[in-house]
Amino acid sequence: MERCKRMVDLGRRRFLQGGAIAAAGAAAAATLPREAKAQAAMARVEYPSNRLANVADLKVNEPLEVAYPDKDAPGVLIKLGRQVEGGAGPEGDIVGFTTVCPHKGFPLAYNPDDRTLNCPGHYSRFDCEAGGLEIWGQATQNLPQYTLRVDDNGDVFAEGLDELLYGRLSNVL
Repeated sequence: MERCKRMVDLGRRRFLQGGAIAAAGAAAAATLPREAKAQAAMARVEYPSNRLANVADLKVNEPLEVAYPDKDAPGVLIKLGRQVEGGAGPEGDIVGFTTVCPHKGFPLAYNPDDRTLNCPGHYSRFDCEAGGLEIWGQATQNLPQYTLRVDDNGDVFAEGLDELLYGRLSNVL
């Protein structure tokens, strides 16, 4: 019986020690997001603000070829015809994406039927209405989307990217 009481007492102590460790871990995790954001801000590349087109140049569901952040980074602007998250312009329906697959760098093609950008290499598919979300394939990240701004004249400017560009090492920690 004495041995049983010692086992119970040992169990309680282990439980309390485990709780204290879990509480310390939770407190450390609460401060982690601020530190992670600070590191991400330090690692972020400052992309230039570039004029890509004018709203008048865009036709609904027809991609307009552009390059951003430089001439070696092909992409598209697409006027989707309905408001989407991350969309710019008067209707919130203009989006822009790189057209280089983040998996192996194959050039992507736009499919107007389902509004996706598709890779012929390993069949990754990216939903343009959902911020470049990968919906199929081998890629391990979503498609980099441009941060867009439309001014009072209807000029569309790209001012950054939300993911890493394939083959670029300058925006990696």
